Amino acid sequence: MQPIDDLRAFALPMRQRFRGVTVRTGVLLHGPAGWGEFSPFPEYGPVYASRWLAAAQEAATLPFPTAVRDRVPVNTTVPAVDAATAHRLVVASGCRTAKVKVAEAGQDLAADVERVRAVRDALGPSGHIRVDANAAWDVATAVLAIARLDTAAGGLEYVEQPCRTLEELREVRSRVEVPLAADESVRTAEDPLRIAGLDAADIVVIKVQPLGGIHRAMEVVGAAGLPAVVSSALESSVGLAAGVALAAALPELPFACGLGTASLLAADVTDRPLEPRDGHLDVRRVVPDPALLDQCAPDADTTAELLERMSLAAAHLGDR
Repeated sequence: MQPIDDLRAFALPMRQRFRGVTVRTGVLLHGPAGWGEFSPFPEYGPVYASRWLAAAQEAATLPFPTAVRDRVPVNTTVPAVDAATAHRLVVASGCRTAKVKVAEAGQDLAADVERVRAVRDALGPSGHIRVDANAAWDVATAVLAIARLDTAAGGLEYVEQPCRTLEELREVRSRVEVPLAADESVRTAEDPLRIAGLDAADIVVIKVQPLGGIHRAMEVVGAAGLPAVVSSALESSVGLAAGVALAAALPELPFACGLGTASLLAADVTDRPLEPRDGHLDVRRVVPDPALLDQCAPDADTTAELLERMSLAAAHLGDR
């Protein structure tokens, strides 16, 4: 274990349900370089969660890489909400790019189409729209849905993870003209470097915690040989800071990043959250506020569960 000198559990309510989550929980680790975040989603087992722990330890014990830009462009993220709410969220964000969640369980394609139309209306003709299906479609459904959503958007920037596997993505890519981005099929893969040379995607979505830290994420970007979009794993501003540091260090950053997610939280661990200004995030470390940490501390049972998850993940750090 790296020289961690403080641990603080947190539970942050979401403004709206997102990927089935209503409260975001995790543990903040403090070390010689500052604070890191361990916040794997509840369904992830110890082996995969060990990557998230490695990322937290790295952030707490090592300096962030040298930045080549002092701020990072970001998209606003639109959950699977009704069209009117989607329109309001985009207008309030100040961002010129929106990532729209689609293929939500219990909703149909018509609802996705209406949501995307509302986002286009909010952005105007010059804004960029990307959609994220979170691997919910099979190949045939993806081909049909992408065509409908591309028309509704007046042109999609790209579609993120329409299907589960890289092989399925490659098949969809051969049948549609809209660019595809790989997310889950890279970050949850036993070997994230497997994307290289598969012709499965045009863009790779990179998330620091699921890949094991900033330096490992930079390796994946280099090996993929594809334009990268750095995105969040729905972290607090402490975790977001590591994603911003990665985006700031990449030699090229052709797309807005998916790091503008602090607004999805109803509370944060700092009184200076990493929220977009004019569609950008400043590159900086985030220091949690002690009073806010006390306010967002989970109950004793949840804290014990989080610390147990971290302990189990630590046992697998060498398995990554």
